[in-house]
Amino acid sequence: MNYLIVGGVAAGTKAAAKIKRCDRSADVRVITRDADISYAGCGLPYYIGGGIATRDELIVNTPAKYEGLTGVHVETGVEATGLDAQAKLVSVRRADGTVGSEPYDKLVIATGAAPFVPPVAGTDLAGVFCVRTPDDAEGIRAYVEANGCRSAVVVGAGFIGLEVAENLAARGLSITVIDAADQIMPNAYDPEMAAWATRQLKASGWRVMTSTPLTGIRAGEGEAAGRAAGVETPNGALPADIVVLAIGIRPATAWLDGSGIEMLKGCILVDEYMQTNLPDVYAAGDCAEVRNAITGEPQWSAMGSTANISARALAKTLTGTPTPYPGVLGTGVVKLGAALNGGRCGLTEEQARQAGFEPASIVAILDDKAHYYPGASSFFLKLIADAPSHRILGVQVFGAGAVDKVVDIAVTAIYQKLKLEDLDLMDFAYAPPFSTAIHPLVTACYILENKLAGAFETFTPAQYAAGEAAGYEVIDVLPQPTIPGATWVDLAGIGADGIEGVPRDAKLLLVCAKGKRGYFAQNRLKAAGYTATRVLEGGMTFNEVKVPRKPGKKLPAAEIKRLKGLGCLQDKRFDDVFNVRVITRNGKLTSAEQKTVAEAAERFGSGEVTMTTRLTLEIQGVPYDNIEACIAFLQDRGLDAGGTGSKVRPVVSCKGTTCQYGLIDTFDLSEKLHERFYVGYHGVELPHKFKIAVGGCPNMCVKPDLNDLGIVGQRIPQIDVAKCRGCKVCQVVNACPMGDAQIGPDGKITIDGTLCNHCGRCVGSCPFGAVTEGLVGYKVYIGGRWGKKTAHGRALDKIFTSEDEVIDVVERAILFFRDEGVSGERFADTVARLGFDYVQEKLLTAPIDKEAILNKTVVGGATC
Repeated sequence: MNYLIVGGVAAGTKAAAKIKRCDRSADVRVITRDADISYAGCGLPYYIGGGIATRDELIVNTPAKYEGLTGVHVETGVEATGLDAQAKLVSVRRADGTVGSEPYDKLVIATGAAPFVPPVAGTDLAGVFCVRTPDDAEGIRAYVEANGCRSAVVVGAGFIGLEVAENLAARGLSITVIDAADQIMPNAYDPEMAAWATRQLKASGWRVMTSTPLTGIRAGEGEAAGRAAGVETPNGALPADIVVLAIGIRPATAWLDGSGIEMLKGCILVDEYMQTNLPDVYAAGDCAEVRNAITGEPQWSAMGSTANISARALAKTLTGTPTPYPGVLGTGVVKLGAALNGGRCGLTEEQARQAGFEPASIVAILDDKAHYYPGASSFFLKLIADAPSHRILGVQVFGAGAVDKVVDIAVTAIYQKLKLEDLDLMDFAYAPPFSTAIHPLVTACYILENKLAGAFETFTPAQYAAGEAAGYEVIDVLPQPTIPGATWVDLAGIGADGIEGVPRDAKLLLVCAKGKRGYFAQNRLKAAGYTATRVLEGGMTFNEVKVPRKPGKKLPAAEIKRLKGLGCLQDKRFDDVFNVRVITRNGKLTSAEQKTVAEAAERFGSGEVTMTTRLTLEIQGVPYDNIEACIAFLQDRGLDAGGTGSKVRPVVSCKGTTCQYGLIDTFDLSEKLHERFYVGYHGVELPHKFKIAVGGCPNMCVKPDLNDLGIVGQRIPQIDVAKCRGCKVCQVVNACPMGDAQIGPDGKITIDGTLCNHCGRCVGSCPFGAVTEGLVGYKVYIGGRWGKKTAHGRALDKIFTSEDEVIDVVERAILFFRDEGVSGERFADTVARLGFDYVQEKLLTAPIDKEAILNKTVVGGATC
C-alpha cells in the first residue's frame, strides 16, 4: 500500500509513524514544504522567553533521525500545489523550482495552518513577527537581543498571544496586549473569568486592551526607519520596539481549490474516521474540521493534542482497525505568569445555552493543596452543568498550581457523560503537597449540587456585575469589618434570633473573602427564618465589590489601606478625598502623557497636579467615588497609579543624560531598571519598600546614597606623569572641584585617590594630555535611607563597567533582601544587622537561587 502524507509536523508525522508501525510492508512517504519536521510548535513561546535554551531543543526529530526511527521516507522542500483525486496524484513544486506529481493509494492531508496577517500597513517592517515556526521564534529572540527591545505589543489575546507576552515579559520587556474582541481568550472562557484574569495580568504590569483592533503598524524615524516603532489603533497609537502578530491562523488548504474536496471556511470536512468526501483521501490536524464531543457540531480545533490524537486514530483506521475519533472538548492550558496558569475544557456557559442545555454554574475559590503546606495557593474555578440532568458540561480554572489536573479530571467526566454526583465519592490522590483531602473539583461539584438543590442561593459574579444584586443590603461576614459601606456581622454570633434589627424578609447579600463564610452565614440565617439571602460567589477575592456609601459614613481603615496600595493617598483634610500617584518612569513623560495627566486631574480631581520628591506626579483632590474611573482612564492611555507597598518602588533618576555634568545615560539605565524591577517584580513582596536612584555624576543631585540602592556615574582619571610639564598654573588643579588634584613635591600632578569622587572634570583639562580617562563606569551604594531615619549608603568596592553588570547586582540585591531581610526592616537595617562585608560578598560573588527565593512566602512591613 502506498501512503502519501502531505505535511510533516504534528498530524503528518504521527500518522505516518503509526501507519508504518502497524504495517511494516507499507510504503509510507511524507512530503513537506518546510525544512523542519516534527517541531514543537507549542514550545515556541518558551524558546522566545529563554526557558528552552536552544533551537535544536524545539526539533523533535530531524528528517534523517525520523526516517531512521520509523522507516518512513521524508522529503522536505516539497510544496503540494494541487490534487487530482480521480488520478490519485498530488501536484508538487520542489525548492529548486522543478514541478511534478506524487502518486498515492491512500492520501493523508496534514498541511496545518498559516498565521493570519491583517491587511494593514506596516506588517512588512522589520520587528514585526508571527509565531508559527522555529524560524519565527528564533527571529523574535534574536531581534529582541540585537535591538535591545524594551517594549512589545502583542496583537491577539488568545493562548499563543498571551504565552508570547508572558515570555517577553520574562525577558524584561514592557508588555501591551491588544485584541479586537471584548475579552481575552474569547470562546475559551466566560466573560467574568476572562475579566478576573485580565485584572491579574494588569496587576503584574501588563497593559491589556480589549475591543482594540489593529489598524496599522508605524515605522520609526532616522536610524529606526524601516523598523516597527509602534502600532495604530482606534484608541490611539501605542509605542513598541517589537510587534508580534498572534491574531490567529487559517487552514493551509488553498492548494486544494478546484479539487472537489468539501471545505468550510477553508477547513476540510471529515467524518468520524477522518475521511473526506473524496475516495481514499483523509485529513487531520489544523487543516481539518472535527466535531465537538458534547454537541456533535463541527468544531475547528487547532491544537497539537488534537492533531496527534486524531492522526493516531486515522492511522489505525487505515491499517485495518477502524477507530472513530470521538471529537474534542476545546481542552487547553496556558501559562500566563510565574504564579498564574489557566485551564479549561468543555462548553462555556453561553455555548451550553446555545447548544440547548439549561446551564447552571458556580464560581468557587478552593485550596489547591492542604492550606498549611508551604506554597499552597488557590484555584479560581468555574464549573458548569446541565441543571435538569446534572451532567457536567465544562470547567474553567485559574491558579498558581496544577490547573491541568483539575481539567484532566473534568475531561474524563465529560467524555463519560458523568453527573456531578458521580464524582462525589471517587478516590482521588491526596497528600498535603499535592491536593486536598477532598479533591478541589469534587468540592466544586458539592457546591453546585447544593446550589441546584436550593441549599445554596447565590449571585454569580456575572449576575453581580450585571447589577442583579441591586436592592440587596451587603452584609460583610469576613472575620473583621472589611467592606466599605457594608454592615458587618459576626458569623459566630448568628443564632436563632438572626441579625438584630434586620427583618427576616430583608434582601441580604452575604459577602466574605471567597464564599465559604457566606455559605455558613446563609445556613444559619435560613435556620433563623430568613428568606431572601444570597451569597456572592467568589466573594471579595474574585469580585470588585462596591457598596454605595451612606451619607456621613466614614471609610473604614481597611479600605484606606487598600487604596494606598493602589497609589491613592488620603488627603488628611477629608475622609473621602485622595491624591492619586501617577508613575512616570524615572520622572520623564511624553507631552501626550502630560496631557493625559492634566485631563485626568480636570475630569476626576481638583484640576491640580503636584510633584513628589521622587519625580512622580499626584493628581490632587480625587473623590473616593472617582478613583476607579481615574485609574482606568490612566491605564487606557498607557499610564498607571501605584508606587506604594513593600515592593520595588518607581526608579528615580537625575537628568544625567542631558546634564553638562552627566557621565552616564541615566534615562536609559533607569528606564531599564523601571521595566525590569518596578514592572517585572510588581508582584514580588519584599520585607519593606525598596527604593532605587540613578545619579549621573558624583554631584549626587538625586541623592543615590540615601536610597536602598543608588547608582552613580563614574569617570576615573588616569595620570601620565611623563606628559606633565609642571606648569605654574595647572589646569588640572583648577578643574578639580574637590581639591584632591595637587602639584606634588616633584612639581608633577598628583590625585589623591582617597579624596577623588571620580567626577571626571579633570579629564582632558591638561593641554598636554597628562590626565586622561582611565575608566568610565558605575558606583553602587547599598543601604541608604531617608525619612524618619536617615542612613548614608556605602559603596560596593567594585566599579561596574556595563549596564548589564549594574542590572545584575540590582537584581541580586533585591533577591538578597527578599531572602535574608526581616519583615518590617529596611535594606539599611538588613545591611547593618548582617554586616556590610557579608552583604557585599553575597552581592558580588555568592550564588543566589533566584527561583527558590521568588517562591518563598514573604510578608511585607511597609505602611505606606
